Amino acid sequence: MATGSDRLAGAGLVALSSIIFVYYSVWVILLPFIDSDHVIHNFFLSREYAVLLPLSAALVLLFFIGIFVTFIMWKSRSPKKKSE
Repeated sequence: MATGSDRLAGAGLVALSSIIFVYYSVWVILLPFIDSDHVIHNFFLSREYAVLLPLSAALVLLFFIGIFVTFIMWKSRSPKKKSE
Protein backbone atom coordinates (compact mmCIF):
# COMPACT_ATOMS: atom_id res chain seq x y z
CA MET A 1 0.00 0.00 0.00
CA ALA A 2 1.28 3.45 -0.87
CA THR A 3 2.06 5.93 1.85
CA GLY A 4 0.69 9.44 1.96
CA SER A 5 3.85 10.97 0.56
CA ASP A 6 3.87 8.47 -2.32
CA ARG A 7 0.28 9.31 -3.16
CA LEU A 8 1.03 13.04 -2.98
CA ALA A 9 4.04 12.63 -5.27
CA GLY A 10 1.98 10.56 -7.70
CA ALA A 11 -0.85 13.07 -7.72
CA GLY A 12 1.64 15.87 -8.29
CA LEU A 13 3.21 14.07 -11.24
CA VAL A 14 -0.21 13.34 -12.75
CA ALA A 15 -1.23 16.98 -12.33
CA LEU A 16 2.02 18.24 -13.87
CA SER A 17 1.78 15.89 -16.84
CA SER A 18 -1.88 16.86 -17.36
CA ILE A 19 -1.00 20.56 -17.38
CA ILE A 20 1.83 19.97 -19.85
CA PHE A 21 -0.45 17.89 -22.06
CA VAL A 22 -3.22 20.51 -22.12
CA TYR A 23 -0.72 23.35 -22.73
CA TYR A 24 0.98 21.52 -25.60
CA SER A 25 -2.34 20.42 -27.13
CA VAL A 26 -3.70 23.97 -27.13
CA TRP A 27 -0.37 25.25 -28.46
CA VAL A 28 -0.18 22.81 -31.37
CA ILE A 29 -3.83 22.11 -32.21
CA LEU A 30 -5.82 25.25 -31.43
CA LEU A 31 -3.35 28.13 -31.71
CA PRO A 32 -2.86 27.95 -35.50
CA PHE A 33 -6.59 28.66 -35.94
CA ILE A 34 -6.56 31.79 -33.75
CA ASP A 35 -5.55 35.16 -35.20
CA SER A 36 -1.90 35.98 -34.56
CA ASP A 37 -2.74 39.34 -32.97
CA HIS A 38 -4.96 37.72 -30.31
CA VAL A 39 -3.81 38.10 -26.69
CA ILE A 40 -3.63 34.33 -26.14
CA HIS A 41 -0.48 34.14 -28.30
CA ASN A 42 1.41 35.96 -25.54
CA PHE A 43 1.15 32.85 -23.32
CA PHE A 44 2.85 30.50 -25.81
CA LEU A 45 6.28 30.21 -27.37
CA SER A 46 6.75 30.47 -31.13
CA ARG A 47 5.69 27.54 -33.30
CA GLU A 48 9.26 26.43 -34.02
CA TYR A 49 9.61 25.33 -30.40
CA ALA A 50 6.55 23.09 -30.75
CA VAL A 51 8.76 20.77 -32.80
CA LEU A 52 12.18 21.47 -31.29
CA LEU A 53 11.28 20.89 -27.63
CA PRO A 54 9.77 17.38 -28.04
CA LEU A 55 12.56 16.44 -30.46
CA SER A 56 15.28 17.50 -28.03
CA ALA A 57 13.51 15.74 -25.16
CA ALA A 58 13.30 12.54 -27.23
CA LEU A 59 17.01 12.76 -28.09
CA VAL A 60 17.96 13.24 -24.44
CA LEU A 61 15.74 10.31 -23.46
CA LEU A 62 17.32 8.06 -26.11
CA PHE A 63 20.78 9.15 -24.94
CA PHE A 64 20.05 8.18 -21.33
CA ILE A 65 18.45 4.88 -22.40
CA GLY A 66 21.59 4.12 -24.41
CA ILE A 67 23.81 4.92 -21.43
CA PHE A 68 21.65 2.72 -19.18
CA VAL A 69 21.73 -0.24 -21.58
CA THR A 70 25.49 0.15 -22.03
CA PHE A 71 26.02 0.25 -18.28
CA ILE A 72 23.87 -2.84 -17.69
CA MET A 73 25.61 -4.78 -20.45
CA TRP A 74 29.02 -3.76 -19.13
CA LYS A 75 28.15 -4.78 -15.56
CA SER A 76 26.67 -8.15 -16.59
CA ARG A 77 29.51 -9.34 -18.82
CA SER A 78 31.15 -12.51 -17.62
CA PRO A 79 34.90 -12.68 -17.09
CA LYS A 80 36.85 -14.37 -19.86
CA LYS A 81 37.86 -17.97 -19.26
CA LYS A 82 41.51 -18.91 -19.61
CA SER A 83 42.32 -21.41 -22.35
CA GLU A 84 44.62 -24.14 -21.16
